Amino acid sequence: MPTTLAEIVDDFQNVTERERLELLLEFSRELPELPARLADHPELLEQVVECQSPLFLTIEVDDDVDRTVNLFFSAPPEAPTTRGFASVLNEGLNGQPAQIILDVPDDMPEQLGLTRAITPLRMRGMTAMLGRIKRKIREAL
Repeated sequence: MPTTLAEIVDDFQNVTERERLELLLEFSRELPELPARLADHPELLEQVVECQSPLFLTIEVDDDVDRTVNLFFSAPPEAPTTRGFASVLNEGLNGQPAQIILDVPDDMPEQLGLTRAITPLRMRGMTAMLGRIKRKIREAL
């Protein structure tokens, strides 16, 4: 797991369950806006239909030796849980080499310790986001 993502997981694990939700809400406020080239072309993003709230994402894989991955997410402000997890993935994975992201454990969302605080359906959406990113990376490679 990339160092940045591992640190985020540690941050979640080192606080109480109630504080984990607050931390997720903090992340939701930090999700970057889409660049204009994507915001003006929503057809370039793919919806993660497993998410309860509308979440769209896309990736770009650079041609550098590491095949650096850039992540882009779109989620409405009224979906803080979905936005929060997208922001966790953005902060923890954006700019990482493709293989590092592909090696992230599929159960990483569960490692945040939110399984009792949010519904199983929302957890499935979080897992689907990570899975969709990995699938898109494999397709790009």
